[in-house]
Amino acid sequence: MAGNQDQLEIKFRLIDGSDIGPKSFPVATSIATLKESIVAQWPKDKENGPRTVKDVKLISAGKILENNKTVGECQSPLCDAPDTVTTMHVVVQPPTMEKDKKPPNDEKPQKCVCVIL
Repeated sequence: MAGNQDQLEIKFRLIDGSDIGPKSFPVATSIATLKESIVAQWPKDKENGPRTVKDVKLISAGKILENNKTVGECQSPLCDAPDTVTTMHVVVQPPTMEKDKKPPNDEKPQKCVCVIL
């Protein structure tokens, strides 16, 4: 039974309600490793999938999980009961715009000057 407590069953809920998993992970697994697993297992038929780990945000018990934390550190005693499947929500951030491009609103407005003689 002690060996079973060192593992967590986790499924990843996507924005459309479908799931990846459940799959068993050691409690020492980092959140970054979970994100790598999500990117690798992302369904090919889904649009707007993550390209890299940086595109993925994981949410568990209402908290955005940090890459440098482990699964064990992110466990919620209220939500993650033993012998249950933990659901983590996956949010994919849209690709960011290029930093070199400026929105058209940054241009100086043209001034019109009228002179009456």
